[in-house]
Amino acid sequence: MTVYALYILNKAGGLIFQRDYGTELAKLSSNDYLVLAGTFHGVHAISAKLSPIEGSSGIQTMETEKYALTCFQTVTGIKFLLITDLRQQFVDSVLKRVYQLFADYVMKSPFYQLDMPIRCSLFDLHLNKYLESVS
Repeated sequence: MTVYALYILNKAGGLIFQRDYGTELAKLSSNDYLVLAGTFHGVHAISAKLSPIEGSSGIQTMETEKYALTCFQTVTGIKFLLITDLRQQFVDSVLKRVYQLFADYVMKSPFYQLDMPIRCSLFDLHLNKYLESVS
């Protein structure tokens, strides 16, 4: 599995973390990343409401010809979006491990304020090391 990008959205749909890995995806402006996050948040919420299945969590995976976007939503509403190639084996376990790293290095940091952009060097270090190992 090749990881192209990771985005973390807060419960209101704001982009609090964004990393691109590799050069396969087109580079976006910072404004485009914010629009992408807000749009996905809205579509995710609408799809959860439109689902005929009671308690549906919304969009979990979107696929194109070249990549797949997988969403993992926590109980608190934080969304982890992982863009990978189509050979997305074990993507759920990868997202859960990313969430563990987030909980360990971001949420336990005394300097992090909820729903604010993530600026944590230990999280960056361990996240990069982990995503390199799965790519």
